[in-house]
Amino acid sequence: MPGRSLAVDASASSLTPYERKIMDVAARQAERVGNKVWRTDLVGVADFAQPSWKPRLHFANIETGTVRSFLLAHGRGSDPEHSGWLQRFSNTPGSEATSRGAFLTCEWYKGKYGTSIRLVGLDEDNSMALQRAIVMHPAWYVDQTMIEKWGKLGRSEGCFAMSNSNFNEALWHLSGGRLLYADRIGEDETWAASPQISEPEG
Repeated sequence: MPGRSLAVDASASSLTPYERKIMDVAARQAERVGNKVWRTDLVGVADFAQPSWKPRLHFANIETGTVRSFLLAHGRGSDPEHSGWLQRFSNTPGSEATSRGAFLTCEWYKGKYGTSIRLVGLDEDNSMALQRAIVMHPAWYVDQTMIEKWGKLGRSEGCFAMSNSNFNEALWHLSGGRLLYADRIGEDETWAASPQISEPEG
């Protein structure tokens, strides 16, 4: 069922190993950034080790131990050949690439794609997010129909773009001073969330 592929609830007892990893990443990153964020009940985790045709933006509710997952686009500068896989991160203005690291979600505003959420980068690797206008917003090119037609989503200009039908989930549950964390995480059991971001940018 299409809706099920976009948002999946899971009780703490039924979390998959991958979802438990996402919860662990969320908890570790929330602890790492500390009082730089205002609310730590829910953390957004964007796993760019996953391709764009899979739900890879995870809302990890630390209080309830549940994970909900959504489709998410990456920047065209991170995937110049439009393979559907993120190839590189960048913090450089004009790169149209996705940045990695911890972001503070701020207020709503009306932008090119309608109501959007401002983001402030909290790490060296995403320190230019505000100046680059890297935000969360809804987009027509993030939709299951795109996957059915092209096998992948469209690309953003570096922003965290969600589907029009699911963006209200971010407005209501992730905005207002919470943490959004982006990195390559993947399903490898040997992966561990690191407090440092060491991989060089492209």
